[in-house]
Amino acid sequence: MIYLEQNIEKAAQYILENCTSKTICLYGEMGAGKTTLVKAIIRELGGTDDVSSPTFGIVNEYHHKDGSVLAYHFDFYRLNNENEAYDLGFEDYLDHETWSFIEWPEKIASILPQNACNIHIQVLNPTTRNILI
Repeated sequence: MIYLEQNIEKAAQYILENCTSKTICLYGEMGAGKTTLVKAIIRELGGTDDVSSPTFGIVNEYHHKDGSVLAYHFDFYRLNNENEAYDLGFEDYLDHETWSFIEWPEKIASILPQNACNIHIQVLNPTTRNILI
């Protein structure tokens, strides 16, 4: 699916309609729009929190209007190895019935759930992206 930044809500809807898992792995180069896409998906899911990149905190938590946890958002760019994900308790986060959005999943490839939905974001130009599921 090709989308323009101003139509990102359509891309978010497309992902929610076509992914069969609540674990979403986002692949793409730096600046491809992974966090921007997560923001749009969280809005589509009815999230109330401001979505930002969890680069320095590694994981952010987002909530429904009722205060319950809606999603976890991981950014593994800074990890040196998979053991650091284990130290974070990554597997425990996946035991919940919540959405999980994972940026830089290639850093933890061997511990990703087999049923994860893989999203590849390709930059076509400064305002246009292609999404492959």
